[in-house]
Amino acid sequence: MYLKNLHKGTLLISKPNIIGDESFSRSVVLLTEYNEEGVIGFILNKRLDYMLNDLIPDVELELPIYQGGPVEMDNLFFLHSIPDLIPNSLLIADNIYWGGDFEKVNDLIKNKEIAGDEIKFFLGYSGWHKDQLTEEIDDNSWIIKTNTSKEFVLSEEIQDLWKNEMIELGGSYELWSNAPENPSYN
Repeated sequence: MYLKNLHKGTLLISKPNIIGDESFSRSVVLLTEYNEEGVIGFILNKRLDYMLNDLIPDVELELPIYQGGPVEMDNLFFLHSIPDLIPNSLLIADNIYWGGDFEKVNDLIKNKEIAGDEIKFFLGYSGWHKDQLTEEIDDNSWIIKTNTSKEFVLSEEIQDLWKNEMIELGGSYELWSNAPENPSYN
C-alpha cells in the first residue's frame, strides 16, 4: 500500500511503545526514498562512539558517526547540503541531499572545503519493503510528521530530538518525554 502522507523528506518518529528495539526505540528517521518498491531512511538522533577519522584514518576532520539503521551497518552513508560540490547527489527535500561521489567528499574534507554542519555520516540505513512500513504504522509504531525544520537534519545537537518531538506532540506523548528509555529501570 502506498501512503499519501509519506514521501522523501518525511520524518518517522518512533512511538513510546517501541521498547527494547535497540535500533528504533526513541528514534527519529528521515525518509530519503519512498516508492512502490520500498522505503529508505536514516536515524538522525543515534550518535555512535565513532568519529569519521576512526573509520577513515587519513581524514583529519573529526565528525561524529550516527547509526543510520540496522541495514548494511558495515557501509558508510552521508547526507549533506552541498550538491554543487558533490557530484551525483540525490535531492531529498529542501536543500538536503543524500550520497554522491565519495572520493570527491574525501578530497573536499582533506582540503578543508567542507564544514561539519554541511554533512552528516551514518553507518547503515533503515529500510522497509513496500508493505512492511505500512504494517508498522498500522501497528501504531510510528508517528508520521512533515519535516518543517531542516536545520536539525545535519546538526550534531540533536540528542534530545525524540524528546523534543514528544513534547511538541503534547498530551500523553509529553509525559513520555521524561520517562526512562527502559521503564523497568524506573
